[in-house]
This record gives sequence, structure tokens and C-alpha cells, in this order.
Amino acid sequence: MGLVLVASTAIAQQEDVIDRIAAVVDTSIILESDLRAQEQFLALNNRIDPNTPGLRDQVLQTMINERLFIAKAVEDSVVVTDEEVQQQLDAAIQQRVMQFGSEAKLEEMYKMPISRIRREYRDEMRKSLLSQRLQQQRFGSASIGRFEVEQFFNTYHDSLPPVPDEVQISRIVVTPHANEKTKAEARLRAQLILDSLHAGADFVALAKRYSEDPGTTAQGGDLGLVRRGQFVKEFESAVFSLSDGEISRIVETQFGYHIIQLIARLGDAVHARHILIRIPKTHEGDSTAIALLDSLKTVALANHNFADLAKQFSEDKETNLIGGSLGTVDLDQLDKSWSADVSPLKDDEISKPFRVAVGNSYGYQIILMKKRITAHTMSLDTDYPKIETLALNYKRNADYLKWIEELRKSIYWKISN
Repeated sequence: MGLVLVASTAIAQQEDVIDRIAAVVDTSIILESDLRAQEQFLALNNRIDPNTPGLRDQVLQTMINERLFIAKAVEDSVVVTDEEVQQQLDAAIQQRVMQFGSEAKLEEMYKMPISRIRREYRDEMRKSLLSQRLQQQRFGSASIGRFEVEQFFNTYHDSLPPVPDEVQISRIVVTPHANEKTKAEARLRAQLILDSLHAGADFVALAKRYSEDPGTTAQGGDLGLVRRGQFVKEFESAVFSLSDGEISRIVETQFGYHIIQLIARLGDAVHARHILIRIPKTHEGDSTAIALLDSLKTVALANHNFADLAKQFSEDKETNLIGGSLGTVDLDQLDKSWSADVSPLKDDEISKPFRVAVGNSYGYQIILMKKRITAHTMSLDTDYPKIETLALNYKRNADYLKWIEELRKSIYWKISN
């Protein structure tokens, strides 16, 4: 979704480009400035020379295809709602705010205020969503049968990539918890700040001085515009209950204690700032977490089901409901900080507890090595799901290219001389 915004940034930096029409597609035009901006974006992302021979034509053909999609979407009455456009536009802008560090820096880059950025790029975002919706309708339900998979394999098996060393692993994660003393001390710090705010202190100044959220401290705690569903539950309940300008009570989340001020509410989104006081973890909390994992390892090795233990004790919300499974992972792609503890494991062996990053904090985990798979050449017997995925992608790409040719025959387009 961020492509429109990134590419348009390049436009703002190329005011010396003399605009002319590069191509016409149905009722839409592609300007030379738009084309040059996309060239710069592609070159930057792929670290290549923007003057690479053939790059301009490659980018222009891609832009023509995108306009063809939009024309076809209009013809087929494909629609996206204003709410969907707003949601994706907000997400794209928020992503750029995080990239550049603040709304002010984003506005400086685009040479226009946020409000104008929203107006300028709303139509481009709608077009992008229409194109995606059309392609999803066309290809989203594509499937492939076993005969086609086998035919694909028999044709291309010599050129299929080898399967690297892989591991099938599961994990149990436990995070250290603060004791009551450290929690009370952190809450007292938050209360003193809240008292200062009630006495008239400036929120931005206190956030810059005391907040422990490294991502927002420099901006006075400013979180930008965020839609409902992006915050953790406790924070979201608090911020959406506030009126414009109102300051919350102390709100506890997994990150610590927050004091929130609502700057403005715009429909199903809020622009807010906060002050975060983290709850320090203690050596006692670390020891307790490690001891629990050691106990779980002992129980699992005594023939207790690891998946059941993960469902009951793991604090990793992304995997605990599926028994801690991380699926099949390329060993070379495994987190490097895990390597020393995971690489030596044999089938059905469980690692010792070791420290692991958990969001902006940390915890401890044990890993079950369910199965090691050594590097090998693909075969239908051992790698059917991988071959099926490759075959389906090949089929989709062939259908996509055929569809593009059909669109180019049925919808007017022309490249300017």
C-alpha cells in the first residue's frame, strides 16, 4: 500500500522534470513525472542505476498494466468502500511517519501538510485497492490438481531449487514477571506524572522527559493517527473512551503503565499521545521463568505431550493455540540468536531455556526439535507441498500473462512518441 506514497515522494524531489504524457490507457494518462518517479523508486529498492537500459520500458509497461486493471475494475463494477480507502491510506501514512520519524518530517519530505497528503493520494489509493480487488477476484481462488503438479514436476524438475537444511520445531515461551515492589514503584512514578499533568504541566514536555517508549519519546509521545484494532486491548479501550484533549487515568498493559491524551478522534481512528513507564523486570522474575521452563522440559521428556504444555503455559500468542508449532523453518533463516541452542538438537530433543526477544522486551523459551530435514533434491514423495506451491504459482503467472494480453486487446492504450 505504501508504493503510491513512496513513489510520490520522488515526484516532490524532481521538480525539474518537464511533464508530458508518456502513455494513455482508456481514459487515464501516465505523466512523464509519474514514470520517472516510479523508475527512481524501483532503482532505489533494488539498488540499481536508474539509467539502466530497459528500466524505463519495464516500469512503463507495469504502469500500463496497472491502469488496465483499473479500467477493467470499473468495467466490471468492482467497488471499494470509502472506509476501506481511508483505512489503507491511514495505514500507509502511519507507516511513512514511522519511517521518517515524525509527521513534521513527513510533511517536510512531501512539502505539504498531512491533511493535504490525505487529499492528494486518496484517489491513488482507491485505484490501487480496485486493482488488488480485481486480481483477487480473478486469481484468489485458483487451485491445481495432482495431475497438473506431477506434469509440472516432470517438465521442470531439473531446474527446481534444492531443498535446504530444514527443521520442524515448536516452542514454549515464558516472560519474566515483575514483583509487587517494582510494579508499585513504577505506578508511583506514573502517578506523580499524572498529578503534574492535572496541575497544568505540558504533556509533550513530560513525555519527552519521562516516557520510556523509544519510538515516540522524541515526538512528545505522539502516536500519529491509528485505526481501531491496532492497539492492545487495554490501551484501545482507554483511548477510545476519551474526549478530545482529555487525559486518561493510569492504564496498565503488557508494556507497562500508560498515561494517554487524546488529541482528536476521526471516525474509527484516533490521534493520541502517551507517556509510558515500564515495569522493570527483576533477576527473581528471570529465575522463576527459567525454573518453570526447566520443569516443563522435564515433564515433556517424561512423555507428556509438548503441544499440550505449550497450549497451557506458553505466552507466545501467535503459537500457543497451535501447540507452539513454528512449522518447517529453513535452518539458515532461523534467528541467529537461536542458533547455538537449536542447531545441535537431534530429533525429539528439547533445548535448555534461553533468552529470546519478545516484542520490545524479552522472555525465555525452550525449543522442541520435532524433525531435522537434511538438504536434498526435490521429489514428489518427500516435497509434494513445496512442488504444489511452485506449480500453482507457475499456473497463476501463466494465467496472469494471458489475462494481460486479453486486456491489452480489449482496452485502448497507447504509448506516446
